[in-house]
Amino acid sequence: MNLETIDYSSEGGVARITLNRPERLNAINAQLVADLRTAVAVANDDPSVRAMILSGAGRAFCAGYDLDWGTKAEDASQRAMSGLWDPVRDYLGMSRNVRSYMTLWESPKPVIAQVHGWCVGGGTDLALCSDLIFMAEDAQIGYPPARVWGEPTTMMWVYRLGLEHAKRLMLTGESLSGVEAARFGLASRAVPADALPAEAEAMARRLATIPLNQLVMSKLLVNQAYENMGLRTTQLLGTVFDGIARHTPEGIAWRDLAMKEGFREAVRRRDAPFGDYGERPRSHGE
Repeated sequence: MNLETIDYSSEGGVARITLNRPERLNAINAQLVADLRTAVAVANDDPSVRAMILSGAGRAFCAGYDLDWGTKAEDASQRAMSGLWDPVRDYLGMSRNVRSYMTLWESPKPVIAQVHGWCVGGGTDLALCSDLIFMAEDAQIGYPPARVWGEPTTMMWVYRLGLEHAKRLMLTGESLSGVEAARFGLASRAVPADALPAEAEAMARRLATIPLNQLVMSKLLVNQAYENMGLRTTQLLGTVFDGIARHTPEGIAWRDLAMKEGFREAVRRRDAPFGDYGERPRSHGE
């Protein structure tokens, strides 16, 4: 394998897929999307693997899309079309990303997301498309682009949370801590950050003792129930709405602000009224 943004290893029936752009908090770019698809395929093609652990190197699981890359790429694309926006071209491009994230959902072998630090924006697609989520107690998971410049394309929130919590998180863009995520049923377990790798490993090892055919059937039984609820239709709409949200007057203004003053300043202004994410008060030692 020639993976530029992901580390891959396997041992004892468990494949470890580690997002490896720590200097960018494992933010998503085109290469990471492609590498994820490859890594999941390799794990599924390996007869010795029965379960996977998806994690992030460094201080975070995944900080969402790389805004420095994403805003510039989108601006360049629109300029190439004389300032116009082709919604179908946008949909087809974002759909490729959705298909890569959904390889986790569609993988016959179970995937455990090991979430620490930040898991925000597009990074939540990676966690929510996995089968089980284990979180550090102090981790934060949320979709702040719901405030401006985005909608969740896989839209797994509504299928993994009840109506009240899904609506609150989508309407506000607020985040949940690991403790809250476990309490609301979004995560299987929340543990202290230093215990997280061992907890995820222990679960993966237990899964690896179960016959693969049994794991595949159990996962398919659960997944088909959600497929029958309209999951694919919801994702189609979410992907279309994501493109629209990035091209509303407010969305374009936010993108222009990010390009002019830097994405950190654009994110600061977006989150300042809520006092969360990068604007939340820091505790001692952070």
